[in-house]
Amino acid sequence: MPIKSFLEYLTFEKKYSANTTLAYKNDLKSFQQFCKQEYDDNTLLSVHYSQIRSWIVFLVDSGIRNRTVNRKVSSLNTFYKFLQKTKQIKENPLAKHKALKVSKRVQVPFSEKEIERVIDQLSEGGDFRSVRNKVIVELLYSTGMRRNELIQLKIEDVDFSNKTIKVLGKRNKERLIPLLRSVNESLKGYILIREQKYSSSGYLFITEKENKLYPTLVYRIINEYFSTVSTKVKKSPHVLRHSFATHLLNEGADLNSVKELLGHASLASTQVYTHSGLNKLKEVYNHAHPRSSKK
Repeated sequence: MPIKSFLEYLTFEKKYSANTTLAYKNDLKSFQQFCKQEYDDNTLLSVHYSQIRSWIVFLVDSGIRNRTVNRKVSSLNTFYKFLQKTKQIKENPLAKHKALKVSKRVQVPFSEKEIERVIDQLSEGGDFRSVRNKVIVELLYSTGMRRNELIQLKIEDVDFSNKTIKVLGKRNKERLIPLLRSVNESLKGYILIREQKYSSSGYLFITEKENKLYPTLVYRIINEYFSTVSTKVKKSPHVLRHSFATHLLNEGADLNSVKELLGHASLASTQVYTHSGLNKLKEVYNHAHPRSSKK
C-alpha cells in the first residue's frame, strides 16, 4: 500500500516526529476515505487534481479553517512527491496547487522576564547538554537567527575576536551578526566543554551522540524549557526570533537595522513584527503628540 510505504519511509528517515507522522497518516486516511466514498477508488495512485479540489471544497464546507485545510493538503503534497520520487506515479497532481488564503495570526513574543528565567534555569547545570541548550537559547534570542541557520553553523563561523557570527541564510546569502559579550563568553565555555568530550571540527551544535542537530530537537529544547515559565500557546524557536525583533523595536531600534539582522529581503517581511510593539508606539505617541491629553 502506498500510504504504508510512505509512513515507513518517514519513520526510517527520521524526518518527522511521531506526532507529525501520525498527522500525515490521519490526513491521508481522510483523503483516501473521501475518494472511496465519492469515486469508489482508494488506491490514491490515479488521482486527478479535480478530485483533490473536490476534497478541499468538502473540507471548507465542513467548517474546517483554511489554515488546517492547507496543512492537510501539504500532507498530501508530501505524499505525492514521495510517490513521484519512488516512480510510483509520473506526475504530482498537486504540482500547480495554490494554498488557500489565510489570515495572519498575531504571534505573541516571550517577555524579557520569561527569557531571563529560562537562561537562569539552564545556568544551573554544568553538563554538556545543559551548557549547549543554554547557548542555543541565548544565541537564538540575541541574534534572531532562524532554526535552520542555527543547525548549519560551523565552529569556524564564530569570530571571538570581533564578537561576530557568520550565518548562511535563505538563498545562500551570508550575513554577519554581532554577538553580545555575554553570549561570546557562553560560546567559548560551550566549545571548551565540547572539545573535552567531542571532536573540535564540524558543526557548532551537536547531539550527545556527536551527530548534527535536527529541527525537531531544537524545537523540543525551546518548547521544553519555555513550557516551565510561559503559558503562551506557541513556544518555538521562531517565537524567540519574533521576541528578538520585537524587543529591539520596542527599545527604539531602526526597522532597517532589524531587517538586516534578521536577513530579510524586504522591509515588508520585517514589518510583521511591528504590531507587537504597538503599545510602545502608543506610549511614545501619547507623550509626544502636541494634542495628547497625557502631556
